[in-house]
Amino acid sequence: METTKVFSKLVAAYKNPAIRVIVLRGGTRSGKTWAVLQLLDYIARKSTRPRLISAVSETLPHLKRGAIRDFKNMLTTENAYVDSAWHDTDKIYTYSAKAALEFFSATEPSKVHGPARDILYINECINVSYEVYRQLAIRTTEKVILDYNPAYEFWVDSKLAARKDVVIIDSTYLDNDMLTASQISEIESNRDMDPDWWNVYGLGLKGSREGLVIKNWDIVPSLPPRSEWKQAYIGVDFGWTAPSAVELVVLSQGEIWIDELAYGKNLDNPDIAKAIIDEGHKGIETICDAAEPKSIKDLRGLGINAVKSDNKEIQLGITIMNRYKKHYTERSLGTIAENRMYRYPKDDNGEYGVIPIKAHGHAKDAERYVFLNRLSNIASGFGVTVGQAGKR
Repeated sequence: METTKVFSKLVAAYKNPAIRVIVLRGGTRSGKTWAVLQLLDYIARKSTRPRLISAVSETLPHLKRGAIRDFKNMLTTENAYVDSAWHDTDKIYTYSAKAALEFFSATEPSKVHGPARDILYINECINVSYEVYRQLAIRTTEKVILDYNPAYEFWVDSKLAARKDVVIIDSTYLDNDMLTASQISEIESNRDMDPDWWNVYGLGLKGSREGLVIKNWDIVPSLPPRSEWKQAYIGVDFGWTAPSAVELVVLSQGEIWIDELAYGKNLDNPDIAKAIIDEGHKGIETICDAAEPKSIKDLRGLGINAVKSDNKEIQLGITIMNRYKKHYTERSLGTIAENRMYRYPKDDNGEYGVIPIKAHGHAKDAERYVFLNRLSNIASGFGVTVGQAGKR
């Protein structure tokens, strides 16, 4: 089994009987999650008695694309994955001695307030409330392991850091021996492009909530029923080496619901069209980046009701976006991540600029096209209504 420096430090902390809570704090790609999963697998595999280990994250989609995917990849790499051991409905992997590793989200009350466990792991704990942590921790008999990127100060700093039974292990991408040269180059390309991002995700230094662009938002399980939609539009920001973003924006009960239909690099126009059609939104007006007329024409040829964004004014668009209470569906991982990183640049005097750093605003651009062009004056009734767009 190939391991990293982070894994060695984690094992030492786990073996220390004086340590109750292990915190892995650091930058992106430092190997925190992979190291924890390696340790949890080793503990469960070597256990001679039934033992329950819980891996928890903010939402189930976050777990599926993160810790669960890493766990399966890790075992597959080691030729140790047993397909019959995985119960997909309950998200539990069972070992021969009846030790089990379960995955669940912090939004599942029956699990958070449910039975006890032996070991608890909370992935990206900065996105989980202290009360959720406390309910899980008091039901954990042995060790608690937490990991996160230090985007800002939160309850680990105020409630755990000073405790004598807590150890904090700091790390950066330089502690991960398994990264390729291209991965390192990609991380380091952000050094000058976005200094605030670099401090947190490159150097593992504590960031701040100051300078964040998107305000007044939360995460919800799903969209409201289609019958309650007043207006609906799709925003598209085209990319290739940078992510493309396809965002459904719904007005309902005077508030906004946003559902991510597609987000990622190397998405071509047929991929974008398929994402819209597969979700049943073919007839909904799709407002696209005006700088890509050929792509807009391609989408029309693929049956999408695509139009260009006539107004791309950044400051006004952000102002309009922040007027609304915004609810993001829990599967909208790309745009939720952008909400937490999209910020204004700071000059040498500590003053913030008025135009956000573009590097983390691809989904925000897609959403902004809708707010600017269709939701800036709801009373006018401008645009396509849900009834006109057709039903799913």
